[in-house]
Amino acid sequence: MGVEERKLEVLRAIVADYIATSEPVGSKGLVDRHNLGVSSATIRNDMAALEEEGLIVQPHTSAGRVPTDAGYRLFVDRLTEIKPLSSAERRAIATFLDGAVDLDDVLHRAVRALAQLTRNVAVVQYPTLSRSKVRHLELVMISTTRLMLVLITDTGRVEQRLVDLPAPTAESAVYELRATLNARLRDRTLAETPEIVGELPTQVEPSLRGLLATLTSVLLEVLVEPSSDRIVLGGTANLNNQTLDFPAIRPVLEALEEQVVLLRLLDQSVSSSPNVLVHIGNENEHEGLVGASVVSSGYGLHGAAVAAVGVLGPRRMDYAYTMARVAAVARYVGTLLEER
Repeated sequence: MGVEERKLEVLRAIVADYIATSEPVGSKGLVDRHNLGVSSATIRNDMAALEEEGLIVQPHTSAGRVPTDAGYRLFVDRLTEIKPLSSAERRAIATFLDGAVDLDDVLHRAVRALAQLTRNVAVVQYPTLSRSKVRHLELVMISTTRLMLVLITDTGRVEQRLVDLPAPTAESAVYELRATLNARLRDRTLAETPEIVGELPTQVEPSLRGLLATLTSVLLEVLVEPSSDRIVLGGTANLNNQTLDFPAIRPVLEALEEQVVLLRLLDQSVSSSPNVLVHIGNENEHEGLVGASVVSSGYGLHGAAVAAVGVLGPRRMDYAYTMARVAAVARYVGTLLEER
């Protein structure tokens, strides 16, 4: 084993011990608990080199060391394996999520499952509309002068709007326009649809153009991405059990309240799917999260991510364990969406 490889093994041992005990790790403890195959003096030299490189630090006057953000980053980047789910965990996730009745239920169950599995704060992003496709568009007659427009996406999102018509309209006209809209929009991404809608007046019968003009503004309102997407949080009470791991809880809670912060992190996972992303400490742009780590993974349909799931916890988290469970829940949510 070369010097660099041995130093990495020492770093792995320090991270593992610190995660397990929350106590600074000394050379004697490493010798006692790990079969590193070298003397205490050699380990002390390696620890000095790791400290020189900014990968570990001495928090106070004790002989122990703790990982820095850079140390955690190297540890995560060099993970050779993640801790697989037990068969009991896999069954629990399947049993819990299979009972979901719609998209809202799937995501709320997913966030609760992830929070329970990891004992951290879990977050799930709703499928982003611009990445979704139109599955069906329904026009429901309520009266001759009012109808309901219902948009259903392939990711299970359902958007509804009431539309007041300027004059009494025949049911046959509504049915004909519904057929035209579905023929033009079905299986098209919502990012494509405004252009398609803009071309429709030249493609429908003159008798339908007045009704189409009334629907167009409402339809575009539904199709255009809202200014902020939705997320579901779970397990915030777990922060109360981690007061020793965060410099302060309030900044973390404030960051959680600013959904745009979490959405920005989750969007990065959507872009890099199917990889699991880990943001550690000062890699998080929001100052409230510099004492935290965020582990996230995209989920989606047919290999294309449309949103992400993740957990937020202390830098002193079991990364190998957490990454596996985030990835598992992301895969399961994607599978459920494909089956619906």
